[in-house]
Amino acid sequence: MQKLKAENLYRSELIPVSGKLVERYNQCLKKMGFSETKLTKFSIDGIGWSPEIAEEKGEQYYLGNGESNPHGIIISPLQNQKPVYLPYHTFDRDMMQLVFKTHSDKINDITRDSAICIDFDQGIDTFYEPFDLLRYQRITIRFHLINNLDNVRQEQLDLIEKFKFGNNFIDEDIHNQLLESATKYGDLRERDLNLRSISFVTDSFYTRSFGGVYVLRDFITPILVFEDKKWYKEAIKDTVHDVIIFHISQPELMEKLRDHIIITYDLEEVIKTKRYERIKKFEFAQHLKDTQHPVKNILNDPLLFKSYLNKIDIDTRKKIMSVERYLEKLETSNQYKISDIVDEDLFDALHEPHSSLDPKHQDLIWKLLVNISPKDILFIYWYDKQEFYKLYETWDESLQDWVIETISNNI
Repeated sequence: MQKLKAENLYRSELIPVSGKLVERYNQCLKKMGFSETKLTKFSIDGIGWSPEIAEEKGEQYYLGNGESNPHGIIISPLQNQKPVYLPYHTFDRDMMQLVFKTHSDKINDITRDSAICIDFDQGIDTFYEPFDLLRYQRITIRFHLINNLDNVRQEQLDLIEKFKFGNNFIDEDIHNQLLESATKYGDLRERDLNLRSISFVTDSFYTRSFGGVYVLRDFITPILVFEDKKWYKEAIKDTVHDVIIFHISQPELMEKLRDHIIITYDLEEVIKTKRYERIKKFEFAQHLKDTQHPVKNILNDPLLFKSYLNKIDIDTRKKIMSVERYLEKLETSNQYKISDIVDEDLFDALHEPHSSLDPKHQDLIWKLLVNISPKDILFIYWYDKQEFYKLYETWDESLQDWVIETISNNI
């Protein structure tokens, strides 16, 4: 991952945490029922997740009490607009943007000497079956301050009112209580520490619950797409819910998405794009073995590309060039079918979300498409960084160099 880090392509926007902020972070962990970290220095993302603490705990999603009870931590206003590097749901960053949009000024004030624990409450205590995900509708975002600072402020105000009443201004006990509170917490009278709850409405989304599920419920009929076969097999036993269920590897899924006008394709247009070139080159790279030139050079140099293309076996060559072959044959006769010539995985990779979809839905469908057929390395990086990092570690070093160059030239 060092080369990715050097190019700012690996968690480059994390916020360093040390000193007093560590103490406040631990107070949040403790308040939410988690064990404290022993680290004295670490980094966090926009929702308060830390890769170092995740490694320490041996648990990537340590900021959650089960799959249905995710949490977040704000200890710095610098978290505003920062990425959420390990989202549990595709809408996690949207929720954090709403939090800062609603309470930005108060967050700036509170985090001067406190921290904010966030509870994303969808009204479900725990999941029992995948269909519980259909109940994700309105999420109430609740806030809790460490040391209950908002309650301490109210106690100070109550003490002041008590101090003003009758002859209480000479009561030494009240004097001492006021001084003790002011010494410990500061003068909170003029500070607005009340963070009202926020309501966030979900539509279609992806969640890592139940091994990873796409919940597409803003179309003709709700569709659940499972990444985990065990949970898919469990879900298809259901006879109660009016839901279409697929495993992500089922060929019928792409057909259903086309029928519902969720995805589309245009081979004549896509073949003119950089995206097609990336997909074709990446597919070619998978079949290069024991090369005399670096893979990066082969993919970037048209002469080397042609040379090595002609050295591989004819079936592989037909697969890599199947789209061009199909379009060429189509010019002479319309009797040819896509399925007769174009490689199925390559064909799947050339689909895109339908232009009629809302931009947020388009992003979700892009993520689904790159998971169905992960062949566009730029889009995998954009829409599923965790999958990208896993794949990256399996690639030849020279292929890694080509991938880094390709991504860097497109961001």
